[in-house]
Amino acid sequence: MEIINVDTDTLPVYLNLSQPYEAEFSAYTGKMPDEQGLFFMDTLIGGNVKGFLLYIDNAPAGLAAIAETAPGHFEVCDFYVVPVFRKNRVGQAFAHALFAMMPGQWVSKQIAGADHAVAFWRRAIGVYTHERFEEDTYQDAYWGPVTRQQFQIIA
Repeated sequence: MEIINVDTDTLPVYLNLSQPYEAEFSAYTGKMPDEQGLFFMDTLIGGNVKGFLLYIDNAPAGLAAIAETAPGHFEVCDFYVVPVFRKNRVGQAFAHALFAMMPGQWVSKQIAGADHAVAFWRRAIGVYTHERFEEDTYQDAYWGPVTRQQFQIIA
């Protein structure tokens, strides 16, 4: 497993992987592809949002977009692992590596209906924090009701 920062050279890989991610969640977001078959992306890399790519055996296996909303405050904006790699807790290892890279206050939110994502984040965060996280239902201005986990990673 290798995690790299998205830069100008790797941005095309990130953008390519973002399409199946957007398609997978379209059942919950209601998004439809445009006339070229592409989905609009809600989270763009740049500014306070860093992109990461997960590679396994030199193959792009996943992506993450993490916003630093204030110094030391991080939000998981996008997180995706290609289905063929969703075994042996690869997604969990990816999430844990990101937490370790950026200690501080974290927030993860899952859109209503994405029960598989809620279960994933509860498990991944719970294992990393020894179940020391808060969860609530939050009314997000953009997404509506979301399940939200909040937790702290100490360096």
